[in-house]
Amino acid sequence: MEDYRIVADEISADVEAGRLRPGDRLPPQRRFARDRGIANSTAARVYGELVRRGVVVGEVGRGTFVRAGKPPLEAALAEPGGATVDLELNFAVLPEQSALVGKALEPLLRDDVLTAALRPGSVTGSKQARDAVAGLLAKDGWTPEILFAGSGREAIAAAIAAFVPMGERLAVEAVTYPVVKALAGRLGVQLVPIETDELGLVPEALEAASVRALYVQPTLHNPLGSTMDEERRAALAETVRRMDIPVIEDGIYTFLRPEVRPFAAYAPERTVFADSMSKRLAPGLTTGFLAVPAEWTERLAAAVRSGGWVAPRFAVEAATRWITGGTLETVERAKRLDAAERQRMTADRLAGFTLRADPRAYHCWWELPEHWRAETFVAAAARRGIAVTPAAAFAVVPGHAPNAVRLAVSSPPLDTLAAALDVLAGLASGRPEDAGVD
Repeated sequence: MEDYRIVADEISADVEAGRLRPGDRLPPQRRFARDRGIANSTAARVYGELVRRGVVVGEVGRGTFVRAGKPPLEAALAEPGGATVDLELNFAVLPEQSALVGKALEPLLRDDVLTAALRPGSVTGSKQARDAVAGLLAKDGWTPEILFAGSGREAIAAAIAAFVPMGERLAVEAVTYPVVKALAGRLGVQLVPIETDELGLVPEALEAASVRALYVQPTLHNPLGSTMDEERRAALAETVRRMDIPVIEDGIYTFLRPEVRPFAAYAPERTVFADSMSKRLAPGLTTGFLAVPAEWTERLAAAVRSGGWVAPRFAVEAATRWITGGTLETVERAKRLDAAERQRMTADRLAGFTLRADPRAYHCWWELPEHWRAETFVAAAARRGIAVTPAAAFAVVPGHAPNAVRLAVSSPPLDTLAAALDVLAGLASGRPEDAGVD
């Protein structure tokens, strides 16, 4: 095992044993290297490995803090079993949905049907599967070809790989989905941050960039919560046509606003729409979809196959049954009501602070008071058993993150969420030194 991983294991063990607690600050990397008798480059790799494992969070030059894992025993807020109140990950699983999902799978478990479903999958799936997903996604005459990937992340990775060669440039919003940052790094693609405003990506800013493709979240942007209106979508469609570049539209949250036409409906000839079952149903059900123009079908299919991202046949068959049998529609309708209730609660509990949120979203963007830095606030929240995400996780350019955090409000029970929001409001109203951090 490489030396840096051994050191990272030791720090992780200290966290697990409670010798390092959530919110504790690690020493600067140079001092850490000196204390451990290791090279500065090795110390940098240790810290990078700890970030990758989710043990710590922070930015170079601003401090590295132990991330919230298990909260301290005295934490006033803990979910059953003593787990941290998770406002980092955004996965809603409603109490009643498991029975619906399980019932829809019963026919698939017959011996003859199951035998067929356990055979190798294909990127194109069955005609029934393609028709089911096309019916789910199609809007106003937009009827794309459908391909399948193992997850939404893999669908996005395949689209990037298909259009942006290694070493070339991909345009993204200046704050964007963190997974895209990781995917770009693995694929050798350079991200180019594009200015946004309250409606999302600014077309004029995009046109000034030299890029091979655009990745964009026009509906319920993660993390900002903004949704492009029709005028902005039309303007962006004209811009990408003039630039002659493909668009990768991330539609992962579109089910929460089904009345909104996807950007793909405005530029169907050059847009790849990526979605999955993970947000629509549950994080363990990750089947991904790619809705593509007919002339790009083989290009995208080749990218999925070469990346090893083909969806298992069983997963595609299960998704098809959830769609055609009405299970997905029932769960999505319930989640829209649930998201609206959680946003109302968030707006009420954090009244007086600067929030950006769509009333139908499962997340919000909190611009913190001036006396708080995002990483310090994250550490203070962690000491109270609450995990939130700093803006740095979403910023394309390191060191240029807004002073904000994202709250993902989908996971905790409503009473736990309400209590956590009250604690965060009280925390933000005070000062870092009063909270035991600085």
